[in-house]
Amino acid sequence: MARPLRIYVPGLSSHVFQRGHNRATVFHEREDYEEFLLLVASAARRYGLDVHGFSLMTNHYHLIVTPTSKAALPRAMKQIDGDYARFYNRKHSRLGTLWNGRYKAKLISDPDYWWTCLAYVEWNPVEAGIATAPDEYEWSSYRVHASGVHNEWLVPHSLYKGLGATPAERQAAYRVICTELKESEPEDV
Repeated sequence: MARPLRIYVPGLSSHVFQRGHNRATVFHEREDYEEFLLLVASAARRYGLDVHGFSLMTNHYHLIVTPTSKAALPRAMKQIDGDYARFYNRKHSRLGTLWNGRYKAKLISDPDYWWTCLAYVEWNPVEAGIATAPDEYEWSSYRVHASGVHNEWLVPHSLYKGLGATPAERQAAYRVICTELKESEPEDV
């Protein structure tokens, strides 16, 4: 059976995620996380992919991105996943696939869903039990959006920019949005 066609719309955000093969750990130590983020930043610049948010877990990752052309997302993801697999295999003296197939990308078609996706991505470490609060987790973009931690390569989305006239206003508004989204979640999700 043929793979379903993927649709990439320049200017329309996507939630991209990828899991390690058989749910295996793909990020073991600081060097792994740092290398992956360097690869994301490099590929994003090279191919015109605006990265708005991320979260790196031990066995998977999430990105919120907006491609600037039809080819931006697939080319960037091919480079990111391929380069990280080569890095990982060299480092751990192994051969073979690292990822559980092709990356997944869900189009984000409206503003409410965009906020829901970003909050989901940045709260993922809390939901997984590896952090008690999202601002405690280093390998997520939450601290950039909620506290103003400097990041050179993340591109603020127009929705985020619209939260306020100053960085402090945007950060405060974002914290409120996250709180409201977390409080409105059904308890049995």
